[in-house]
Amino acid sequence: MSRIAYVNGRYLPRSDAKVAVEDRGYQFADGVYEVCEVRGGCLVDERRHMARLDRSLGELRIARPMSPAALAVVMRETIRRNRVRDGIVYVQVTRGVARRDFPFPSADTRPSLVVTARSSDPNRLEEVAAEGISVVTVPDIRWKRVDIKSVALLPNVLAKQAAREQGAREAWLVDAHGRVTEGASSNAWIVNRDGKLITHPVGQDILSGITRSVVIDAIKAQGLAFEERSFTVDEAYAAREAFVTSASQVVLPVVSIDGRPVGNGAPGLIATGLRRDYHRHAEISE
Repeated sequence: MSRIAYVNGRYLPRSDAKVAVEDRGYQFADGVYEVCEVRGGCLVDERRHMARLDRSLGELRIARPMSPAALAVVMRETIRRNRVRDGIVYVQVTRGVARRDFPFPSADTRPSLVVTARSSDPNRLEEVAAEGISVVTVPDIRWKRVDIKSVALLPNVLAKQAAREQGAREAWLVDAHGRVTEGASSNAWIVNRDGKLITHPVGQDILSGITRSVVIDAIKAQGLAFEERSFTVDEAYAAREAFVTSASQVVLPVVSIDGRPVGNGAPGLIATGLRRDYHRHAEISE
């Protein structure tokens, strides 16, 4: 079965879907995106993801491509047509198609909308979580507004490639002061020797992850010690546990950083528990 994409009002086989040469997303990375988890055919944390999409659009002054209700219908139809039970749905909005010029095009330029969906193997991801993942640290060379979920992801691509070439699954980005900001496609967490969970505070230097916010809800519900602050690479090396959070992976324990084992080199109890209980705190919608 051909995978189906929604592109500017039409559902098409992805092999037939076309991007205009002068789409500003293609030429300037002038656009934003969101990724929602699909679990059992249902959307996870849709409300929060769509609120963040609205925020990103507002920060870049890109118009909504359609009403929230209409976009919800498109997302579900794209999931249905691709027969996705477990996986993700991807939403991308760009400023639209216009003659190549740096300033914004005329106000009547219609934004472009693309929605795709794909399946994943939940059993395989559980196997990855049971083993834990390795991360490497790389310099954070991104622009200064990574709180906007922009499609301008070249620094993230380079970081992910550096991780792959070193046999790791994820890269942790490190600022000029030696502090971990976040992962190339995830938020970064540690559990220190006192059992306190630590993650970088929300600001313009990290993306406010939806999964991150749900994990914070779970942490508070369980009464665990928690602090939002930056942490250094050395603190990460010395941590009892570490893990990453993202919509496509939920909570993944980290067992190695730059080749050094975290704790005893196995997935920690706190990270494992948060992964197990995550969907009890998330919003599941039909």
